[in-house]
Amino acid sequence: MPVDAAAIIARFLLAVVFIPNGIMKLSDVSGTAGYFAGLGFPMPTAVAWGSGLFELLAGLCIVAGFQTRIAAVLLALFCLAAGVTGHVGQGGDDPVIAFMHMQALLKDIGLAGGFVALAIAGPGRFSIDGAVNPPP
Repeated sequence: MPVDAAAIIARFLLAVVFIPNGIMKLSDVSGTAGYFAGLGFPMPTAVAWGSGLFELLAGLCIVAGFQTRIAAVLLALFCLAAGVTGHVGQGGDDPVIAFMHMQALLKDIGLAGGFVALAIAGPGRFSIDGAVNPPP
């Protein structure tokens, strides 16, 4: 039982990054598209909508424990891709900005590790997945 309670806490702590970020991206699509355009993404408005919807929906899946393993793997890959495209080599000659981007990259890598662990361990008993397919 303590493992199942810990799984709820872990799911919430992992998802708390993505649900607000998804909402923020969807609340300011033009600003988000400008950011993606600055990174060189083609069709930045589509990327803004896609990433905002993905972060919001995948985060909600993690919190609810719905299709958890799939959502966790996708979010792990998303974290790694976001870290590489958004933070590697950013900051130029400004050591403060370069340091900030390195910290953000390491955070993304750490989140990816948490999602891999969640994909392996599963969502626990207190989840939609756990209710549909209870562990033995």
